Amino acid sequence: MTTHSDDQLGRARVTDTDDLRAYYAKLERLDAGALWTIANKIEPWYPQPKSVPIKWSYQELRPLVLEALNLVKADDAGRRVVALHNPLLRDIGAVAGLLYTGLQVMGPGESMTAHRHQAAALRFVLEGTGAWTIVDGQKLKVGPRDFAITPNGTWHEHGNEGTDGPVIWQDGLDIPLVNALDAPFYEVHPDVNQKQRGVANSSLLTYGAGQLRPFGDSWSKNHSPLLAYPWDSTYEALLNAAKASDGSPYDGIIMEYSNPLTGGSVMPTMSAHMQMLRPEEATLAHRQVGSKIYTVAKGSGTSVVAGKRFDWTEGDIFCVPSWAWHEHANASRTDDACLFSFNDFPVMRSLGFFREEAYPDNDGHQPTA
Repeated sequence: MTTHSDDQLGRARVTDTDDLRAYYAKLERLDAGALWTIANKIEPWYPQPKSVPIKWSYQELRPLVLEALNLVKADDAGRRVVALHNPLLRDIGAVAGLLYTGLQVMGPGESMTAHRHQAAALRFVLEGTGAWTIVDGQKLKVGPRDFAITPNGTWHEHGNEGTDGPVIWQDGLDIPLVNALDAPFYEVHPDVNQKQRGVANSSLLTYGAGQLRPFGDSWSKNHSPLLAYPWDSTYEALLNAAKASDGSPYDGIIMEYSNPLTGGSVMPTMSAHMQMLRPEEATLAHRQVGSKIYTVAKGSGTSVVAGKRFDWTEGDIFCVPSWAWHEHANASRTDDACLFSFNDFPVMRSLGFFREEAYPDNDGHQPTA
């Protein structure tokens, strides 16, 4: 056994000896060990994520996602989803940090049975009309670029009532986080399917005004009462914000999907954003403690993540590991580009771990490999 050598003060720098090796063997027999042999590994100077920056091409994945329609029934599979993987995180099902994502496909007229689980989930629709989900009895109808949430512990089921073709949406869940904390639960609805309560999109009709809330409302749950966020109003908000502000030098015009009652994140463990890059806009590089998964909602462009360049177009997905430098650029001279993203920032902030910093050199831009 060889310990890590580090000449810097405050770091373990013990040199092995025959006596120490014999001592380590005695500890090992008792399922114990000397902290100084692993201290530099488990307490690095800064985050050392196992996830690496990756881009998944929607154009390449889409035919394989559609192929699954004829290979497996959705209920037989539980959910017909092509899961995305990060090489060193395959065993925990994560794509960045402790976040999972995948592409779910539903054929015309297809529906799934109801279930609930400890993990929180979100959906971002990539294509198709007729998609719906029922969350705790509330039916939500969603279309392309719409965003919806399935808070942890809520009964939910999905389907496609359209006739024109399949629906593909992106799932995002905190399953790896829940499993890391040894807290998973999963349950099938006792009646197989839920009974719909009220009219479709009732949460949107009740809370969608944003600046207004129902008088005397007693909502007290830890997630947003608004379960679906339509693209039309999201895009309008970005355009309006661009009229009033130059936005962020690191993210362009960026808006967070929020709980309309508190202004906080939509769920306790995951937050989501939509950002707009104006024609030819290029942001400066920054990094944050926390993992992010991006999906291209509109347009085309380039992102540089930890020095790696990714050219993207609509539907592509890429990840930014914790504490990785990242910056974005819109390729178009005439049209804006929009990026949807979700992250684990609420967890980082709740635990007091979140921090952020700007790239200090090269006029704010990182070198590209």
